[in-house]
Amino acid sequence: MQAILGVAFHFIGGFASGSFYVPFRRVRGWAWESYWIVGGFASWLLVPFLAAYLTVPNFLKIIQAADPNTLFWTYFLGVLWGVGGLTFGLGLRYLGISLGQTVMLGLSAAFGALMPPLYRDIVSSNSGETLTGMLGATGGQVVLLGILVCLVGIVISGKAGMMKENDMTAEQKQTGIKEFNLSKGITVAVISGILSACFNYAIEAGKPMAEMAVQMGSNPLFQNNVAFVVILWGGLTTNFIWCMLLNIKNRTFSDYTNKETPLASNYLFSALAGTTWYMQFFFYGMGESKLGNGASSWILHMAFIILISNVWGILLGEWRGVHRRTFATIISGIAVIILSVTIVGFGNSL
Repeated sequence: MQAILGVAFHFIGGFASGSFYVPFRRVRGWAWESYWIVGGFASWLLVPFLAAYLTVPNFLKIIQAADPNTLFWTYFLGVLWGVGGLTFGLGLRYLGISLGQTVMLGLSAAFGALMPPLYRDIVSSNSGETLTGMLGATGGQVVLLGILVCLVGIVISGKAGMMKENDMTAEQKQTGIKEFNLSKGITVAVISGILSACFNYAIEAGKPMAEMAVQMGSNPLFQNNVAFVVILWGGLTTNFIWCMLLNIKNRTFSDYTNKETPLASNYLFSALAGTTWYMQFFFYGMGESKLGNGASSWILHMAFIILISNVWGILLGEWRGVHRRTFATIISGIAVIILSVTIVGFGNSL
């Protein structure tokens, strides 16, 4: 039952992450940096504070009492993840929801799922799942098989993206994705995929704060919400600096007060996108509390995001006009990812 709940929470989180960019498509007349940072204030500052306030009593006291080394690494890894999140937005801008999420999250899945267990082996940590422990247990072996199957699904989906590039005319690409640019998109996607995995490392670094929250009477289901506050400070730092620099360079500070644009709806949809984005980690924390912050939690999270984002990509017409073989390939990739989720969930229940 714990495994089923964990998978369900990860699915809800994956749905939130796979869907968050959709409200941004309703923003009119603003530059990317303007709506990205408005959404960022909701996702990295306001909503995490509210979530921690509602679920972790005295969360600020826990942060103040944390070891400085814990705070530093949790925040610093959040800064690195922030670079991944920043380039993530650019990747979606140039590649679209479907292909962009698949490439970036595929890399993030591989690095984020396997590095923490390997790290625990290297430092002889007993605080969580180790890679050698997974290799030596039936359940762990099944989870690793699920990870391998997921990566195969990601490769198939990526192949579909390349086939799409060859199928569509320039006009068709611009219709589905206004700023489609494969070379720029792949470059930022690689950077984003690797650095986005730092969020999983940051959760590991912030584990002492989560444990302190439980010791002080917090519901274990929400224990990670206190660490998320610090991690997302790091993400806000990176993204705020970059977006302000772009506002200066592109002279887009006027976006925030430009009455020729639908200001109310722009702020609303940007904030909605940011809030939806944060909910992925709210539910990730709940799923992690049921499954543990190991390979299974991270790969489930990534797999569900890839699944949902590809469904959105299909619904929003990003695959319109491609050959039947190309469309069959992306459907096959999604099916393999669904299979991987089933395998990981089964392995986690053993």
